[in-house]
Amino acid sequence: MPSEINVGLVGYKFMGKAHSNAYMTVDKFFDCTARPVMKAVCGRDQSAVSEFAERWGWQGYETSWEKLVARDDIDLVDIGTPGSTHAEIAIAAAKAGKHVFCEKPLAMNMAECRAMIDAVRSAGVKNMVNFNYRRVPAVALAKQMIDNDAIGEIRHARFTYLQDWLVDPMFPMNWRMRKESAGSGAHGDLGAHAIDLAHYLVGDLASVVGQKKTFITERPAEGTSSGLTATAGEGTEEVTVDDSSMWLAKFESGAFGSFEATRLAPGRKNFNRFEINGSKGTLVWCFEDMNWLEFYTTEDTESARGFRRILATESSHPYVGNWWPPGHILGYEHGFVHAVYDLLEDIAHDRPCVPDFRDGAKCVAVLEAVDKSIETNAWANVERVN
Repeated sequence: MPSEINVGLVGYKFMGKAHSNAYMTVDKFFDCTARPVMKAVCGRDQSAVSEFAERWGWQGYETSWEKLVARDDIDLVDIGTPGSTHAEIAIAAAKAGKHVFCEKPLAMNMAECRAMIDAVRSAGVKNMVNFNYRRVPAVALAKQMIDNDAIGEIRHARFTYLQDWLVDPMFPMNWRMRKESAGSGAHGDLGAHAIDLAHYLVGDLASVVGQKKTFITERPAEGTSSGLTATAGEGTEEVTVDDSSMWLAKFESGAFGSFEATRLAPGRKNFNRFEINGSKGTLVWCFEDMNWLEFYTTEDTESARGFRRILATESSHPYVGNWWPPGHILGYEHGFVHAVYDLLEDIAHDRPCVPDFRDGAKCVAVLEAVDKSIETNAWANVERVN
């Protein structure tokens, strides 16, 4: 059982910061069987990545992911780069005998997903996809309540992920708006999170029918960009991904689902919300109020029925006992810390990671099925992933 796990991170911008913070923090609050050692971070810009390494506590840096993956002193490769790079890096890391932690969506298409799954299975390495919202205590509590039959048989599930950072047509281009680097727009970027929450809380999706649209088809060319901020360069560029997607679904259980993702909803900053209706109750959660879970049950007396708000900050709630006293709320970064903790423990104890590459592929299968339904103007079945 290792006492240390040497980490190499590929990518140093938005996700690079979130992942770095998790590695810096996790063994300060959690009793880790194996602590992470932040060996090296990788980026193409030597000046920028070296500055990042010093600022965020990495021992060194590389400007070639191939060199990072080949290093003998790296046990775990963490991939926080655009989706178009995931498959190549993950497959190389697996072949080099490294465990792999990858951002979502897992890959650009199902062919890449299958190749990634084959690579990690052949190598026998641990693999996890960073669907960080599973690790929010209120969401993990919802999972426990569903498993304990608190709302009965699930009949309806609604998943909505709304942002507004692209409402301004003068917001410049970046990689998230190019099909060749991102694969899709709001559909894959935001919808992937909604799909994974649906899989986690409700179950597998069987068939879908949907629509997507690009409302702003041209934007100022990219100058510089980082995360969800950017400055314009010269000229304009065509947007080649969707701004919004909306679709219906049938779960294998028989439940109905609806999904919406957009980056053009004024006033919605990170409105990642679900409402799940069962035969005897309802659960509601929204990331913009992430510490609260709403619960309604028909088992209350008629005169006392109504939604109750559960503040998921007690030590009895998932993960929370390692943080602050009750009522001292958690934030966005904590989901990443929880994911890293679970990943390190899974590696240390040689147990399966959840969600793994198969779960990531199941998400991509749904994204592709929605695209197929749009092409055929009909319901499409979701590919099963073995």
